[in-house]
Amino acid sequence: MVLSVTGGLLFYLWNGLRPPAASSTPVQITISSGMRAQKVADVLEQSGLIRSAFLFSGWLKIEGEGSRFQAGVYELTPGMTREQIVAKLNNGDIVAAATIRFTIPEGFTVQQMAARLSETAGVDKAKFLEVAGKPELLTGSMWTKTLPTDNSLRFPLEGYLFPETYEMKRGSTEADIINRMLAELDHKLDQLPEDWQSTLEERGLTVHQLLTIASLVEREVVVDDERPIVSGVIQNRLKEKMPLQIDATIQYLLDKQKERLLEEDLKVESPYNTYLNAGLPPGPIATPSLKSIEAALYPEESDYFYYVTKKDGTNTHLFAVTYKQHQKNIQLSEKNVKK
Repeated sequence: MVLSVTGGLLFYLWNGLRPPAASSTPVQITISSGMRAQKVADVLEQSGLIRSAFLFSGWLKIEGEGSRFQAGVYELTPGMTREQIVAKLNNGDIVAAATIRFTIPEGFTVQQMAARLSETAGVDKAKFLEVAGKPELLTGSMWTKTLPTDNSLRFPLEGYLFPETYEMKRGSTEADIINRMLAELDHKLDQLPEDWQSTLEERGLTVHQLLTIASLVEREVVVDDERPIVSGVIQNRLKEKMPLQIDATIQYLLDKQKERLLEEDLKVESPYNTYLNAGLPPGPIATPSLKSIEAALYPEESDYFYYVTKKDGTNTHLFAVTYKQHQKNIQLSEKNVKK
C-alpha cells in the first residue's frame, strides 16, 4: 500500500510538472507589475503553458524562483520546459511593442505637423490641434508654464514641439505624442552651454522670445553659417526699434506658401505682420532647430540691418548696412534670377 501511494504521488508530481503537449502556435501572456508568483502560475496554467499552477508554485519555492519575474507581454510556446519559462520571465524577454515612427522636419508649423501625423501615423488631425491648443493640460515641458496668456497666439505651442524623428508605442494618444515632443525640447535646451539661461537674462529675453527669434531664423535661413548673422540682423533692428519686415511672418499667415509676396500681402492685419508692427511677433512661426536656437541665443555681432537672398541657387544672402546698399543687393539678386 505504501509503495502504491508513493508511486501514485510520484506519478502525480511527474505528470503535473511535465510540459503540456508541444505546439508551434505561440501564446501571449501579460505579467503585471507586482504580480505574485502564484498569480503568474495561474496565468500560465490558464494559457495552457503548464499543467498545474499548484505544483508549479511549489517548485518555484523550492528552487527559490519567482521573485525576479519582470512585467510585460511575453510570447511563450506550449511544450516549453518550466526552466525555459522561468528564464524568459527572469530576463524580461518581452514581446516588442508595436510602434509608430514619424519625422517632424525643422521649420514645420503645428498645422503641418497635424497633417503629417494624420498621413503617416494615423493621428486624428483635429484632435491633435485641439490638444495642442490646451497647453495647461500638458506636462511634457517645464517651459510651457511660462507661455504668454494673451489671446494673440495663433497656436500656443507653436515653436515648442521639437523637430525630430520619433518612435512611440502604437496607440499613443495625441497628448502622448505632444508631451513627447515637448520633452524633447527640454532635452535639447539642456544641450546648450551651461550659461544659456544667464545669457538669456542678460539680453532681456524670455525663452518664448528666444524660440520666436529662432523660428524666424529657421524660416529665413537654409545655410547654417548664416543663422547667427541673420539673428544679428534681427537683434540690430530690434535695438533700433525698426520693423523686422520678415517675409516669413507674412507667409505664416497665408493658407498656402507663395513664391513671391505681393504688396497687398504685406498689409494683412495681424500682430504677426512684422511689416506693420515693430518688435517680435507674439510667438514662434515654426518649430526651430537646435542650430537656430543657438543662433538666436548667440547672434553674430555686425553692422548689418538688411539681407536679401542671392537667388543664385546657393540659398545664401547678400547683407547690407545701409538701405542704399540693400537696394543694390536687391538689383544683384534680380539679375541672378534673369540669368
